[in-house]
Amino acid sequence: MTIIAIDGPAAAGKGTLARRLAAELGFDYLDTGLIYRAVGMKVVRAGLDPTDAATAEKAADELAPADLQAGDLRDDTAAQAASKVAVIPGVRAALLAFQRKFASHPPMGQGAILDGRDIGTVICPDAKVKLFVTASAEKRAERRLKELQDKGLEAIYGTVLADLKERDERDRNRSVAPLVPAEGAVVLDTSDLDADQAFAAALDIVRTRR
Repeated sequence: MTIIAIDGPAAAGKGTLARRLAAELGFDYLDTGLIYRAVGMKVVRAGLDPTDAATAEKAADELAPADLQAGDLRDDTAAQAASKVAVIPGVRAALLAFQRKFASHPPMGQGAILDGRDIGTVICPDAKVKLFVTASAEKRAERRLKELQDKGLEAIYGTVLADLKERDERDRNRSVAPLVPAEGAVVLDTSDLDADQAFAAALDIVRTRR
């Protein structure tokens, strides 16, 4: 069973790459970021604090597959909530088994691609292929700004950039599973690549490593 682990900071393009690779290879895809976003938003919707460990752990324990289909998991509120609950050990423990089971027993049985922030370091350290997809904070802010504007949302570049840098700092320095390239991971910087170029580079890496 081939497992491909794709990690990296927000707006680096790892989700787009993961989906395209899954389609190309016929693998199952799990956006692990949605798991944490779903937990975070369950807490936020209840009007509670996503930094409260007991509250977040209860939400993680009660997470159901249907929660991953919620329509509000892609906005910045969900992103911030996800980053907060992700540092809580109990939340990570509750979701770890789910992710590993998906990786080892993907529905279609051909292989699995998981993207997130600690796939290669924690979730699937023995993955056959590990990618760390990154880009400059400025380039990632440009991409995120465009995403928001394409959705008809108002956004200011400076605010988007500051939010990304804050998330980067929090993710890199958290005590549990900090955001770092996994041992043996290939670092793919997409700062100067468009979507097709990034995909071609990633596919070449995957084929070489497999």
